[in-house]
Amino acid sequence: MSGAASLNYDLCRRLAAEHPYPLLFATISGAHLYGFASADSDYDLRGVHIVPAREALRIEPIRDTIEAGGVRERVEIDLVTHDAFKFFRLMLKKNGYVLEQLLSPLVVLTTPEHAEIKALSARCITKFHAFHYLGFAETQWRLFSKEDPPRVKPLLYVYRVLLTGIHLMRAGVVEANLRRLNEEYRLPYIEELIARKAGGAERERLTGADLEFHASEYARLRARLEEERDRSALPEHSTALKPLSDLLVRARMSQ
Repeated sequence: MSGAASLNYDLCRRLAAEHPYPLLFATISGAHLYGFASADSDYDLRGVHIVPAREALRIEPIRDTIEAGGVRERVEIDLVTHDAFKFFRLMLKKNGYVLEQLLSPLVVLTTPEHAEIKALSARCITKFHAFHYLGFAETQWRLFSKEDPPRVKPLLYVYRVLLTGIHLMRAGVVEANLRRLNEEYRLPYIEELIARKAGGAERERLTGADLEFHASEYARLRARLEEERDRSALPEHSTALKPLSDLLVRARMSQ
């Protein structure tokens, strides 16, 4: 996978080891996962922690999201984790972003519980995940089009999100890497855009003609995602509530 070989996993594991709670997993997300990291791309670590039962049963709110990081060894790195309860609820709410984190092949830390959650993830996927990707793409398109002149990076996020959603509706598989997706969907401009992003800020700017072309492609791929949703064989409802709940209880009680 592009960008994976150059990652400093030791640095990532040291940051994960500082976490105040046990981690069920930590993976790398962001541009490294998406297949278009530059040499200076940040490290975006995501994961799940488990608050012990003795804390979760108290009146005080638990620390359900924890953020840490900064610049280390000249690398901008952050780690954001959710408590398992919050993460499992997001999985059940058709949130594709958390599934991408869970299933990232760029693994910093794993546990048997991580394997269990991954196995259950297929039972969380429904055709309504299309709405997550449609909304995410719209947000990224607004970020892209409001800039003057527009940049390549947010445009790559637009295409990554749309193709991930299309592929999920067609194949029932979460694939977040744009290069891999493009092996299937063969958009001729993707590799050039990735090369321009990697080439630095001076090559990242697009012209008005570029904007007109990509607006047309954005509309086409949005329509494709809606079509794939409507004919998808994916179920309408998750069936993972009980096994995720059971896993949460076991994980809490083991701490």
